[in-house]
Formats: sequence, structure tokens, C-alpha cells
Amino acid sequence: MSQVRVLGELAVLDDVGPPRRGRAYPAAGATSALLLPAAVLLGGLVLWPVLRTMHASVTTDGRWVGAEHFRTALAAPGTGAVVGRTVLWALLVPAVVTALGYLLAAASRRSQEGGLVRLILLVPVALPLVVTGVTFRLMYDPDPRRGLATLVAARLTGRSYDDAPQLLGPGLVTVALMSAFVWAWVGLAVLVFRSALDAVPSSLADAVRAYGGGRRHVLWDAQWRPLLLRTTAVVFALVAVGTSRTFDLILVMTPGSVRDEASVLALRIWQTSGGTTTGDGAALGVVWLVAVVGGIMVAALFVRQAWPPPRAEAAPEPGPVAPPRRVFRLLAAGAAIAWLVPLGVLVATSAHGRVDAAARGWWSAPPNGESYRDLITGTELWRTLGFTLLLASAVTATVLVVALLAAYPLAWLTGPAAQATGLVLLAASVVPIQVIAGPVNEVLGLVLSSGTAQGLALVHIALGVPFAVLVLRNAFADLPVEQVRDARLGGRRWWHTLRRLARHNLSAVVAVSVLEFVQVWNDLVVGRLFSGPGASPLGPFLAEQTRSFVSNSGALAASSVLASVLPVVLVVLSRRHLVAGLVSGGVR
Repeated sequence: MSQVRVLGELAVLDDVGPPRRGRAYPAAGATSALLLPAAVLLGGLVLWPVLRTMHASVTTDGRWVGAEHFRTALAAPGTGAVVGRTVLWALLVPAVVTALGYLLAAASRRSQEGGLVRLILLVPVALPLVVTGVTFRLMYDPDPRRGLATLVAARLTGRSYDDAPQLLGPGLVTVALMSAFVWAWVGLAVLVFRSALDAVPSSLADAVRAYGGGRRHVLWDAQWRPLLLRTTAVVFALVAVGTSRTFDLILVMTPGSVRDEASVLALRIWQTSGGTTTGDGAALGVVWLVAVVGGIMVAALFVRQAWPPPRAEAAPEPGPVAPPRRVFRLLAAGAAIAWLVPLGVLVATSAHGRVDAAARGWWSAPPNGESYRDLITGTELWRTLGFTLLLASAVTATVLVVALLAAYPLAWLTGPAAQATGLVLLAASVVPIQVIAGPVNEVLGLVLSSGTAQGLALVHIALGVPFAVLVLRNAFADLPVEQVRDARLGGRRWWHTLRRLARHNLSAVVAVSVLEFVQVWNDLVVGRLFSGPGASPLGPFLAEQTRSFVSNSGALAASSVLASVLPVVLVVLSRRHLVAGLVSGGVR
């Protein structure tokens, strides 16, 4: 934009438009300053630790050893089973979540009870995985007098209490863990598929039927090919990345005696090296890192599209869609009831005191609220909740500011540079923290004291910035030219323009803020690796109580309920913004 005098009057020449948009914002001198905070965070706490881990995997005390650490790590007892179990998680669970998410989205569409069904399915998405682990460990308790699922399995199989199937035993523990993960993630898949189904014009289905097509042709030609193929790839990739972070669930839900039978790479690397850098642990970390980043890159290329995306003409409002058949509506209602059972078990257990919850099932005695009274009158939980609230708020505010500054210049890149930037941000957002924990601790030792609240916040910020930048960059680039021009003309400085652009992208800003807040609030692994005695967040606090799970189950259930209220409220209230942010920010 430039200002010149025409016939004695000041005129503003706006050069914003599709042909020149790549060099319209911001001024070249400000770009480096805007990108500097994100570059420092990602370079110091993501890129360098990744390179340090890769170096440690092929050296010993600075001496090159090649593939020795890889051979030793992969030849260790049980490593083959751990790798195979990790692959099973990465393939089977996303497939189940994707298929079930589509079926429930279609079944709950355009029906009176559909909104309530989707709301029920969404609640587990907001729960910390620690709370999910607590919930299903209560359900799968090996004693039928306490575990509802074990009691039902014993009745169905006609076995006695002493011979009841052990759902958390060596043979079924992985299946039990997968069932808990599916329960937690299906709601997200339902929301994304519902958004995609609503975006499909009904005229496509009418055109297919006009040419004699049946239900199969409508599904393939009017839904799958135009939109659902891309949506399926996005959902599968999101869930696959989520399965690489099952550390919380396995650590909390599995008894210590069967943890090795449930172990995956996330847990094995933590057991091998913890917060330090060792050769064998680094080798396993590199294997895991290559698998995770490689998988997400393949998914990203599969759903790639032109950049910036072409602006579509305003589409007509979707026409009326017939409600699903009765059998599908019954399926949706049945799923909603099934999804309520674990929540009911958690709440019912929390209403009992320490003795009642440990000695018998919640259905065997009336609730007395003793666990809640003990927690409310105590100070430990409130102190932990207060610290976690401050931590999550500070991290969210910092991530949002850094991401907005970086997204502003990156949004106007075009061609290969824009595609490469998106892939780098996507790769940085899925780096498992266990892989780089040792080098990150080394960096924190140079700039801060390890185990402090500042160091913990810094790690969360570095891990949250890549995905936040990716979402906001895509949201800025999606803006119509008219809105960009208005923001440019109305802003006297670049920060005024940025503020106006953020206002136009309120959904993306809300999505980034809520996702980051909930991520920090629900975290266990970062807190476990980088917190100290004076900086202990909620996740490690809850996980510590699981050491004496049976005797502490009442207080643990009550703590889990109180810890889940805030993230559930945030996710439920912002669900529309979350879907919009994930769909626009995760596919380019």
C-alpha cells in the first residue's frame, strides 16, 4: 500500500489482490522480527534437540559407532513386541475410530436426538487421558465386586467371581487400552465428519439419483470422492498421531504387573532414558520419530492442495436432507448410552468415601460425598489446580501471541515455499517429547533451572507453537481479498492490520486458544519429565495417586471429576470453532 497525491488530494493505492498478494504483507524489514520468537523457540527446543538425539543415536562419548545402538536397542528382550504393538496402535485404532466416527456422524445427522448424541460423544475428547485411564481402570477392576465390566463379563460367561475374565490381565490389556482410547477420540471424528457431511451439496446426490444411481453410487460419487476421502485421511492422521501419545493412558490404566505386556515405544523410551540422553534410548527415539513424522508427511501429501487455496464461489445453502433410517438412529442412541456408562462409573465412584470405594462397588452402598468433602476441605488439590490454571493461561497467551506474529508473514507465501513451510510446521508439531527430553533438559539447564515453573512453561510453549502457527497461517490465507484490503486500509501500523485480521479469524484464534489451554491442562508426560517439587501440575498429581489405586479410588475419582470440569466446559462451548480450526488448519 502506498500514498500519493492526485490533483492535490491524498490518495491511497492498495496493491492487495491475488496477483501480488505474496508480497503485500508485511514489510520486508518487519518479517524477520515477527518470525524471530517462533524461530528461537523451535530452533532451541525442537530442532536442536532432534539433531542432538540423532547424534546421540550414532555416537558414544562423541565417538562414531554407527548402527550399534540401534542393533542393541532393537535386540533387547521385548523390543520387537513393543514395536509391533506400536504399529498395531497406529493402524488398527485410527481405522476403528475413523469408521465408527463416520457411522455415528451419519446416524446422528438430521435427527431430533442427533445434537444430544454428538454432545455426549464429545465430552470424552476434553477429558485428560489420565482421567480416561482412571475411569476405565475403575470399570475394568479385576474384582467383580468393584469392576462393572468384569462383573458383566463374569455373568455373560457364566463364571464365578474368582474365575472372572481379567480385562486388565496380560492377554486382554492391550484391547482394554484400545477401547479406552477409542472411547476418548470418537467424538472428535464424529464432529469432523458431521462438518464434512453438512458441506456436501444435496444437489450432488440428486444428480447421481437422476442418472439412476443407488445408495452405493450416492456414497461414492456424491460424498466420498468430493470430500469424504480427504476428511477420512485427515481424521486417520490426527488419530494416528494421537496414538503415539498413549503414554498417559498406559501409565495410569495398567497395573504394574502387566505394564510390559502393554508397553509401546512411548513408554519404552521413557523407561530406557527418562529425561536424559542415552545411546539406546536415542536410537529407539529416532526410530519412533522417523515413523511418526514419516506417517504424518505421507498423510499431508495425500490431502495436499494448491496454495493459497482458490476461493470458491458462495455455495447455495444445502437442501433438506432426509433423516437417517431407524436402524442408524438406534445405533446412534445406543452409542450415546454406551459412552455415558464410563462417565457414570467415574461420577458414582467419586460420590463414595475411601473405605466404601475400596471395599465394594459403587452400586453396593448409597453415596455419601465423603471424598468430595475431604478434597474441598484440603489444600493440596486446590493448590495444584491453581498452579495448573496459571500455567495453562500463561502458556496459551504466549503461544497465541507468538503464533499470530509468525502466521502474519507466513500466510502470504506462495508456491513451494508455502508448501515446505507447512510441512515443516506439521512435522515439528508431532515430535514426541520423550524423544527429545534429554536435549531439552540440557537447553533448560543453560537458560533456566531444571524443574522450575518457567522451564515447564517454556517447554509447553515450544511444543504448542508449531500447530498454532499452522492453523493461524492457513486461516489468514483463507480470508477473502476484500477483508484483507479492509484490514490493510484500516490499520495505520502492521500491528493494527494484524489485529483486524485476527478479528476476522475469530474461529481460528478461539480454536488455537482452547486447544492449547486444554493440552496444557490435560498434560502428564511434559509435567512428568520437566516439573519439580515447586512446580507440579495436575497430570502428575493425579498419576501419583494411582500408586495405591484401590485404596485411593474414591478420592482419585473425585479429583478426576473436579479436574475435568473446566476442559469439558471449554470444549463443549467452543466445539464449532474447534472443528473449523482443525479442518482448515490440518489439511494444508
